[in-house]
Amino acid sequence: MGRRKVEVRREEILVATIAEIERAGMSSLRVSDIAHSLGVSSGLVFYHFDTKDALLVEALEYAVVRDADRLDRALAKEGEPLDRLRRVLTSYGPTGAAHGWTLWIEAWSTALREPSIQASLRKLDKRWRDALEHVITEGVTVGAFRCDDPKGTVARVGALLDGLSVASLIYKSVNRHQLQSWVRNTTADELGIERAVLATNGTTPVNGKARRR
Repeated sequence: MGRRKVEVRREEILVATIAEIERAGMSSLRVSDIAHSLGVSSGLVFYHFDTKDALLVEALEYAVVRDADRLDRALAKEGEPLDRLRRVLTSYGPTGAAHGWTLWIEAWSTALREPSIQASLRKLDKRWRDALEHVITEGVTVGAFRCDDPKGTVARVGALLDGLSVASLIYKSVNRHQLQSWVRNTTADELGIERAVLATNGTTPVNGKARRR
């Protein structure tokens, strides 16, 4: 046990915290469960993080940076504006078991009462929206897209994706195929491109919150 205590680092605790939130939810999160999953004592967790709230905030920050970095790596790849647009759209939204989006929906609720968590979520949201706006502006510049108001398009597409994601994961009133199709179709209409062109893609997963949908 002593050796295990020495080896456990802050990052391991943050990863375990995220996994525990995805498993049991943020409201019922217990430090003892995190410690148990790592085979250490709760005291060691508190050695690295003064309070449960501090741990929660830093875990969300860690997840924000992780997902934003993956988005950046996906966008760093060469490609035409249409390819880059597909990569941005597939970098945000529920897919597969949707564990990452379970985390974000949990965080949305907590953010109503916790300004620090609200700030963390805004950071990731801004990274994604900035990336989408940049890709749209690039596409307009080279004549691939037609859009007079990139910011407005980003706001509408983002709001649609957020709403459909909740409907898919919580209400179960929308299935994944509908979510994918409606978001692609709306984006294509906003940018003056054929729906079928945007629907045809070979993009690959970029993160847990946003794999191929």
